[in-house]
Amino acid sequence: MTTFRQTSVLTLSNPTGLYDPAPNGYSHLARVEGAARWLLVAGQGGETADGRLSPDFREQVRQALSNLKTVLASAGAGTVDVAKLTVLIVDHDEARLQVFGAELAAAFGDGAKPACTLIPVPRLALDGMLFEVEAIAVLAA
Repeated sequence: MTTFRQTSVLTLSNPTGLYDPAPNGYSHLARVEGAARWLLVAGQGGETADGRLSPDFREQVRQALSNLKTVLASAGAGTVDVAKLTVLIVDHDEARLQVFGAELAAAFGDGAKPACTLIPVPRLALDGMLFEVEAIAVLAA
């Protein structure tokens, strides 16, 4: 098992016997131990603060991840505290997966990435919305 300690309460790992998910931007397991404060972050889309939504997929992913970081920071957390992501992509394909992976690496840095589930969808809440990410983060109590 490859284990990466993230914080005092969160450990990300990849059990032996499973393929290495690191190139795809996630870990197989997020384990939380001890007293913790949970942050459940609603889905963040690629809207700017004024509600503008770019038609470009990469720009939406970049903005959504920036929005996620803003929400986390408002609670005293950062990307290192994220245990789980759920990602929704309209018209998902390998090219969009590569864009997401690159933008996630840029936003989250070189360390281990959280557990993640990607769900291809035909549509999201707003017209033109192509990407959404929700998160579960954990901080020591």
